[in-house]
Amino acid sequence: MLNVHSNSFHKEARSYPPGHQEVRATEPSVTGETRSYAARPELPQARTAAAKDQEEDCSCLGGPGQSPLLVALLQTSPHHVEELVGTWEEQTSSPGPGLSSVPSPGDWGTHNEKNRTRKSVQGLSYEQMISQSSLSHASEQFCKSNRSHKTLNGNIIKFTGSLILGGSLFITYEVLALKKSLTLDTQVVEREKMKSYIYVHTVSLDKRENHDTFSTIDIEDHECAVWLLLRKSKSDDRAARLQAVQEMSETHHWHDYQYRIIAQACDLRTLIGLARSKESDLRFFLRPPPLPSLKEDSFIEEELRQLLASLPQTDLDECIQYFTSLALSESSQSLAAQKGGLWCFGGNGLPYAESFGEVPSATVEMFCLEALVKHSEIPTHCDKIEANGGLQLLQKLYQLHKDCPNVQRNIMRILGNMALNEHLHSTIVRSGWVSILVEAIKSHDIMEASHAARTLANLDRETVQDKYQDGVYVLHPQYRTSQPIKADVLFIHGLMGAAFKTWRQQDSDENLTEKVSEDESKYTTCWPKSWLARDCPALRIISVEYDTSLSDWRARCPVERKSIAFRSNELLRKLRAAGVGDRPVIWVSHSMGGLLVKKMLLEASKKPEMSTIINNTRGIIFYSVPHHGSHLAEYSVNIRYLLFPSLEVKELSKDSPALKTLQDDFLEFAKDKNFQVLSFVETLPTYIGSMIKLHVVPLESADLGIGDLIPVDVNHLNICKPKKKDAFLYQRTLQFICDTLAKDLEN
Repeated sequence: MLNVHSNSFHKEARSYPPGHQEVRATEPSVTGETRSYAARPELPQARTAAAKDQEEDCSCLGGPGQSPLLVALLQTSPHHVEELVGTWEEQTSSPGPGLSSVPSPGDWGTHNEKNRTRKSVQGLSYEQMISQSSLSHASEQFCKSNRSHKTLNGNIIKFTGSLILGGSLFITYEVLALKKSLTLDTQVVEREKMKSYIYVHTVSLDKRENHDTFSTIDIEDHECAVWLLLRKSKSDDRAARLQAVQEMSETHHWHDYQYRIIAQACDLRTLIGLARSKESDLRFFLRPPPLPSLKEDSFIEEELRQLLASLPQTDLDECIQYFTSLALSESSQSLAAQKGGLWCFGGNGLPYAESFGEVPSATVEMFCLEALVKHSEIPTHCDKIEANGGLQLLQKLYQLHKDCPNVQRNIMRILGNMALNEHLHSTIVRSGWVSILVEAIKSHDIMEASHAARTLANLDRETVQDKYQDGVYVLHPQYRTSQPIKADVLFIHGLMGAAFKTWRQQDSDENLTEKVSEDESKYTTCWPKSWLARDCPALRIISVEYDTSLSDWRARCPVERKSIAFRSNELLRKLRAAGVGDRPVIWVSHSMGGLLVKKMLLEASKKPEMSTIINNTRGIIFYSVPHHGSHLAEYSVNIRYLLFPSLEVKELSKDSPALKTLQDDFLEFAKDKNFQVLSFVETLPTYIGSMIKLHVVPLESADLGIGDLIPVDVNHLNICKPKKKDAFLYQRTLQFICDTLAKDLEN
């Protein structure tokens, strides 16, 4: 007899989690035990993940409160339902062997429960069971479709994840491989780093007991030379220091880091010595420290004016006051208004006439620099310039105006004047000017190289005891040399001349106009520097520059009126500071420069401290010097440049008392001192302007009264400009110098 326990069925179904319902049919066995038959043998006891997914997806078909049996039947196919019903009927009608068809009284409860369950199952019609089966079949197809969709999504996710993981691993591997390939040998890096270190002993070398020992521990063989030369350059022996600097400058096989070691470890004395050595490598010199970004010109002008305003404005020379007042004007228009009134007839104002009151920025800066040049001649003002950041400002301006030689030369003049003060040397070096000066001294431009050579010579207190003030330039030697200097040759230019352009090679017959005289690009070279220095290397060749003008309208400083006597005293003081007079001297002069030479010698004869200049003067060369006056002053009314002739021109007139007194006094003095004299004079007229042709110095005016007088078929400008090295002018000049200094050069 089939007995289905529905109550116990519900308990068991509720005790399982969702999807774990189990349906069992029980019957008593022969031994009294209860047998259980699974209502659906296809459902395993241990559910798979797919079955779980199916049950979760189909849970919507049997909501909460449904009978577990109904749920089981809904999940069973129609064929299985018919088989289950048939089995129940067969068991009910045919009891097993040894079993009575009538249950015992103790089994009535169980039997009735089973009958109720069976009747509830049999109560369903076939169509209802088929409908339920179809619904189950449709839900099964839906669940399969849902499972396949989920499976596809799962496969895509797995593939994508695998791809990302594999790509990440590949990229990681490549990065690690690249990092490994780019990894530097740390030992090599450390060795190179150690080479660049600078080791400084806390105890100075002069305090160490043993000065001859030098430890080479941890130093490679090729490194010893660097450190030995550095140590030698700091020796107490001056000769050893000079030799060390020379050996450094002649070394060209070192590595970059070795030059950096010297640049960082050497002292100021060694650095300046390297800068004044012709063969020194530029890598010895550190670049200037970085400066603030270059601003507009207007800001540079304002900084220059602020620097000028910070300098003392009392007890100044008239020219210093003049240039300072121009530079401190409120605007460029006021500068034009103030300066234009002086220039309108003289020619300088003509380039600015079209602008009606505007002055170019470079011109305003030139006024400022002219004032600073004058201020830098005063030592206390140099201290103010340095304290107020003038060195950095000038360096910024120098870099900004690389295409403006006039600006750069004025900056070099200021720097050269500041270098006359030894207590400022370390500041100039630290500001980075040395590397700039080294590049300038190696320039092919004679003026740029000479200005830099003057500044470096003033910085070099190791081999140069002389001081070169503004306007005194050494043409040879500009570097340190082992060649002993046995004599000096001084070149003094004349009216509208200059320290360099007066002594260039003859180029062409140029007119004596302001435009030509200011065009510095047309002179080719400087024959005293290129020819005379090569023919007579034992000479120190100096060229002197001073301001001259034909007219007061053209004067750089209109307020100054400097006579020949005033200029001679000024130049004499500068030349004595440069050591002129310590060796034999030959003077070479052109035009008015010859008058200055005569006046300087007469003034020196009256001053005991200048007696060495007189005693060592060996000879004088005059190129068209108007000893008895010039026709130039007589034409001043007819030439627009000489509407207001300068004081220098007035003193050149034939009836000038000062000129006649100078000639008489010097002639007697020269005969007494037995000076050797050589004079040249032009025979061709010189064009002044576009209309006037003038024989500036006639033959009778060029005759001093002693020595040789040689006429040359050239004009007044070219009398001191040989066409080539084998020209008569140069060869006769060279012969005179060699003959006059023969005894001194031999000694």
